[in-house]
Amino acid sequence: MEQNYTIVVMQGDQTGQELLDEALRVLTPFIVPLGIDLKTFDLSLENRRATKNQVVYDAAEAIKVSGLGLKAATITPSGADDVGSPNAILREAIDAQVILRAGRRIPPVRPVAGIHAPIAVVRMAVDDAYGAKEWREGEGLDEVAYRTEHISRRVCRTVAEYAFRYAERSGAKVFGGPKFTVSPIYEGMFKEELDAAAARHPAVRYDPQLIDATYALLLETTGEPLVIPTLNRDGDSMSDLVLKMFGTIAGSESLILSFDKEMGVSAVIAEAPHGTAPSLQGKNIANPMAMIMAGASLMSYVRADGADRLCRAIRESALEAVYDGVRTADLGGQATTTEYTDEVIRRVRAKLAVWEALG
Repeated sequence: MEQNYTIVVMQGDQTGQELLDEALRVLTPFIVPLGIDLKTFDLSLENRRATKNQVVYDAAEAIKVSGLGLKAATITPSGADDVGSPNAILREAIDAQVILRAGRRIPPVRPVAGIHAPIAVVRMAVDDAYGAKEWREGEGLDEVAYRTEHISRRVCRTVAEYAFRYAERSGAKVFGGPKFTVSPIYEGMFKEELDAAAARHPAVRYDPQLIDATYALLLETTGEPLVIPTLNRDGDSMSDLVLKMFGTIAGSESLILSFDKEMGVSAVIAEAPHGTAPSLQGKNIANPMAMIMAGASLMSYVRADGADRLCRAIRESALEAVYDGVRTADLGGQATTTEYTDEVIRRVRAKLAVWEALG
């Protein structure tokens, strides 16, 4: 009996939505023959406000059933009484624990400091500074702001274990860690779980560093692939830096992962790590690579025959297009958003046809 799969597509705002449209232009012609359907939810700021975030919860329930989500960048309003971050709602609703962002070379773009080996940031998806309770007391110069944060051992253990398993698969070294010397109780819990994971995976190289030293040492660590496990907020800033070191924050996808009791992936949301870029909206100049790569990565979690092949075809086509000079402005080129996407589609079609002919 033929198996059907459903990707939950979450529409977004401004340039984020435009780039999702480009990623779907790449995916849609090739996934229908694989028995993959799309189910769309409008997560634009306007609709989140109109539904009081119910659309976000509905999308999360659909992801829990299908296990697959593809999300555009969305606006998070700053008002305390507004709808807040849909990302935070989605992560909590699907019990996400890990965010994975991997920086990689984009040939022939020259990375910062000569770095050429991949660097993956394995970040806590929940807790820490995000969702912390905040308040202020006092007035004038005596006013004091407070924040109550927390992390759980369960999430610390999952992030640590995933980091070492990912490093084991990719031949990388686990590098970095929290500032446990300043925070032995709070951040020390994460360090304890990293050390325990290292003991469970003795074949994986482990080079623990404080987070500030990790930033500094990245500028001279050029020869080997790295996996950097981080707390939630540390990982937010660290992943932006790492991606930019390889040329552009739009050069790689972001994956939000939840796991079953055996550490198998139970749900994944793929997205671009960048924001909605309102200044680029409607200009047809933004780089769609990260959203296209997000769609490709999602295929690696689909068990349908041909999904892995499609994943490889899209990834190779996206990078080969840049290599052959079809580049958007952020990579020093002159291609428009749609021209780059058109070139990726052309290359994917060619690859799949050739691979089919070769058997």
